[in-house]
Amino acid sequence: MAEPGTDAELLEALRRGHEDAYESLVRTETPRLLSVCRRILRSDEEARDAVQEAFLSAFRALPAFEGTSRVSTWLHRIAVNACLMRLRSKKRRPEDSIEDLLPAFQDDGHAVIDPRDFSPSALELLERGETRALVRAAIDELPDIYRVVLLLRDIEERDTEETAAILGVGEGVVKVRLHRARQALRRLLARRFGEES
Repeated sequence: MAEPGTDAELLEALRRGHEDAYESLVRTETPRLLSVCRRILRSDEEARDAVQEAFLSAFRALPAFEGTSRVSTWLHRIAVNACLMRLRSKKRRPEDSIEDLLPAFQDDGHAVIDPRDFSPSALELLERGETRALVRAAIDELPDIYRVVLLLRDIEERDTEETAAILGVGEGVVKVRLHRARQALRRLLARRFGEES
């Protein structure tokens, strides 16, 4: 059988049990799923296990999938949920508040501390491995609900609609969490670069 050309054809082939369709889906989606799972779980082994769980769950749930989203989006949602379940089961750390990382404002509406301007010179610094490691460490400090949204939107470059579908939340929730995550990350980076007392 030739590889399915459209999402609807892929879904139909999967539902009919065509092995080529399963193989095509696994081959196409595994690298992307591994990438997002590694970022969420911070472990290659855990990521591989989560991806395997996601494929098994997806294949079991295939008859119930209504096709209201793309197959890849649905599969990513299952994989992200598998990652989040792994994080919850570990009870790695309680979700911390990020309120102290968000900008504070004076009565006149001006920021108490001006946010750092990431001009091209700062972006050039980000290319250095040492700085990248600091940024990754700062992202890892974010609570999971904010870190996952930041990873999906800014690292995986998924749009708001797809991120919402993957996480099973509304687009407004994604926008708010992303904004708060970016603000918190900015404050964490300012602390790491010694620009804030």
